[in-house]
Amino acid sequence: MKVIDIMTTIRHRKGIKVTEVAEDHLAQEKNVKPDGKVGSGEKLWKRLSLTVGGTVAISLGLLTSVYVATLHENDLWFSNIKEDFGMIQSCSRVHSCKEVEREISFRTECGLYYSYYKEMLQATSIQQGLHGLIYDNKTESLRTINVLERMNVYQEVFLSILYRILPIQKYLEPVYFYIYTLFGLQALYVIALYVTSWLLSGTWLSGLLAAFWYITNRIDTTRVEFTIPLRENWALPFFAVQIAAITYLFRSHLRPLHEKLTLLAVFISTFLFSLTWQFNQFMMLMQALVLFILDCLDMLPTAKVTWLYIIQLTGILLVCVLQFFNSMILGSLLISFNVSVLLARTVQKNMKMGCLLNRLGKLFFHVLMVLCLTLLVNNFIKKILNLESDEHIFKFLKAKFGFGATRDFDANLYLCEEAFGLLPFNTFARLSDTLLFYAYLFVLLLMAIAAAVVAYQNLSGSANVQSTDKMEICTIVLKPGAAYNLMHTVLFGCLALSTMRMKYLWTSHMCVFASFGLCSTEVWGFVLKSVRLYTPQRLCVIRYLVPIITLLYLSYKFCPGMMDELSELREFYDPDTVELMNWIKSNTPKKAVIAGSMQLLAGVKLCTGRILTNHPHYEDKSLRERTKQVYQVYAKRSPEDVYSILRSFGTNYVILEDSICYERRHSRGCRLRDLLDIANGHVMDGLGENEPDLKASLYPRFCEEIKKNLSSYSMYFTRVFQNKTFHVYKLAKHK
Repeated sequence: MKVIDIMTTIRHRKGIKVTEVAEDHLAQEKNVKPDGKVGSGEKLWKRLSLTVGGTVAISLGLLTSVYVATLHENDLWFSNIKEDFGMIQSCSRVHSCKEVEREISFRTECGLYYSYYKEMLQATSIQQGLHGLIYDNKTESLRTINVLERMNVYQEVFLSILYRILPIQKYLEPVYFYIYTLFGLQALYVIALYVTSWLLSGTWLSGLLAAFWYITNRIDTTRVEFTIPLRENWALPFFAVQIAAITYLFRSHLRPLHEKLTLLAVFISTFLFSLTWQFNQFMMLMQALVLFILDCLDMLPTAKVTWLYIIQLTGILLVCVLQFFNSMILGSLLISFNVSVLLARTVQKNMKMGCLLNRLGKLFFHVLMVLCLTLLVNNFIKKILNLESDEHIFKFLKAKFGFGATRDFDANLYLCEEAFGLLPFNTFARLSDTLLFYAYLFVLLLMAIAAAVVAYQNLSGSANVQSTDKMEICTIVLKPGAAYNLMHTVLFGCLALSTMRMKYLWTSHMCVFASFGLCSTEVWGFVLKSVRLYTPQRLCVIRYLVPIITLLYLSYKFCPGMMDELSELREFYDPDTVELMNWIKSNTPKKAVIAGSMQLLAGVKLCTGRILTNHPHYEDKSLRERTKQVYQVYAKRSPEDVYSILRSFGTNYVILEDSICYERRHSRGCRLRDLLDIANGHVMDGLGENEPDLKASLYPRFCEEIKKNLSSYSMYFTRVFQNKTFHVYKLAKHK
């Protein structure tokens, strides 16, 4: 009978999931009374820890918010932008000059987004402001577009309404209400990172270290102080909240009410993240892949994963409705993938049963089915709706990863931008200087080993007594929440390595992951047991000593530099652009149509309110084609061709920039004029090779030749403004 009992016990353990074994083991180690009730002393300690940890989290969040706001003020002298005497004389009022220069500080697409906030405030009523956005005829000449459909600007709408109804107009200028809101979101961001690390490690000391790392690595974790209105600065705080909520959701033995509230928090944060960033679908696709991989390896509770798929679908479809059924959302891979996963589950059942080879075969078939279904569903949606909004992204990805060279102007425009290139190596040097990268690699290595062993255990289902006892060392490390964050950091790390602009999604989570590992009983327990030095006392000492030493090092090395940085005062100075904007406001009709570079025209719209031919929000095929045509002013084209192109968009004035015409920032082959030459089939300027089928143009470069005032050009274009940087030409009305 004893033998039978032992065998029964062994066979019963064979059915237990590895993650469940880990959680049961942890539960046994908790300090509880024999009757199962938690002692009053432990309750008091938990409440005290929660109070202290929560206070520290809020304090650090607020300090971070004040810190980045102060850096922004010190860099630009935003509160009292100084004009030179000549510039003041050219303005009707000093205040208008200050306003223009403040607005110019919102560079490129930042200015475009802020302009809609300004429009909503200038409207006579909220209804008129919304009508102006839905039927906008100033953003793109000769076209009426729905800004709420095309762009993620609901946050500007919400803030403008809030500013109208709150009694703060006498005390706070609209621009400060806007930027302080963004800086306030940084507080939410840091608190969310802090809480995620705390949830993973079980101690708020981990959250403190994560926040310290986030601040000391500010150059690589955020750029909010100099690109305030960027969509990512709105979205990433909500993404961090979502990750914290998901981490809590994967805790075992949650009460039904707590689970429902957590799912609600996940939904709200997912919805807000999706609403505020046009790249939401790609980030959530990565997240869906994280869930899919871990679910296939049986590392996450399937029911909770299903809820997360549904929440993603519901959130993005709700955003789609609010954005008037935006085509880019409807044709997203995220919707196709999540639908395919849910469909494949209903078709393929009992996937997590059987021996290792059997399960691997089922897993391979399941992955293949999901991928095929995703492609079929996505192609079906795009063909039915005739969607082409995101084709430039796939062209860029195809060229970036070496699937053939391209002469496509849009793809090359992305490829030549540093932000869309590989992550520079000096990033790792900066992260190593704060010890973050070393700690991250240490924790990542241990967790990856544990994940590999756990995945094998789950797939093989082997559970003899000896192997299970050995496995407990590894399984304790990999609770579902830790498994999710491990795969999250791996996939988003790959994204950051391939595309520098996406590093902010990775580096902030790197702070969370590294701090969790350094404060984790599971990680240090695994290390100490591996070298046969484990005792509870040693575990407790090393768990707290290592993060405390790290915090002391960070404080000693970086706090003096941060204080110096806060005391360093600079000011914003761009007199040429200010002069240009003031000239446009004073010397052009309010309904004038102006052509130029995407980056500059965003500022023109914000500062002058004039009608644009094109702008930096590039997620529309017709706009991309229009931008390429407008940029022919920097190509080798005849004056007749350029004139007819510009007039086809209703252009009255065109702005030429010397910084583009004579560009030296990029190397040969990546200058804007080179991209245009290649797209037009012309050889590039300067020494170097050209593809054999490129031919010499019959015409000189337009932006250079027009400055010679030749009759062939002056009959179409008249120069009306000029300074060291810009040249403005007025187009003849009828030719």
